[in-house]
Amino acid sequence: MKQLLGRLATSSERQVDIGLLVLRLWFGLVMAFAHGLPKLENPDKITGFLTMLELPAPSVMAWLAIAAELVGGILLALGLLTRVAAFGLIVTMLVAAFVAHADDPFQKMEFALAYGVAGLALLITGPGRLSLDHKLFGRGSAA
Repeated sequence: MKQLLGRLATSSERQVDIGLLVLRLWFGLVMAFAHGLPKLENPDKITGFLTMLELPAPSVMAWLAIAAELVGGILLALGLLTRVAAFGLIVTMLVAAFVAHADDPFQKMEFALAYGVAGLALLITGPGRLSLDHKLFGRGSAA
C-alpha cells in the first residue's frame, strides 16, 4: 500500500513534461482562438470598451491585449518564448479581472483570474522539455 501511495504522490520528469504540455496546449489554444482571434476581427470594439473604461492609450492597449492573447497563446502552445508569453497573458488577465470586471461579482472575475493563474504556473515552471524553448535553448525542464 505504501508503495502504491508513493507512486501516486510523486511524478516522473516525463509526467511533469506531459502535464506542462497539456496545460500549454489547452491554455494557449483557448487564449489564441477563443479570445485573441475574435478580438482581431473587431479591434475597434475592444478600443471602444477600453475607452469607456478610461484606460490610457486605449488603441495601444487593445492591440497589446490582442497580441498577448493571439500571438502569446500560439507561442504558449508551441512552448516558444513561454515565460514572455505567459507574462503578457498574466498582465492582460489582471487588467480583465480588476479593471474590466472591477464592478462585477467575483464570478465574473474568476474566469480571468483562473487564466492568470495558469499563466503564472507556466511563468514559474517554464514550458517543460516538450517545447520549442527546450529544443532551441536547452531549457524548459521543470525538474
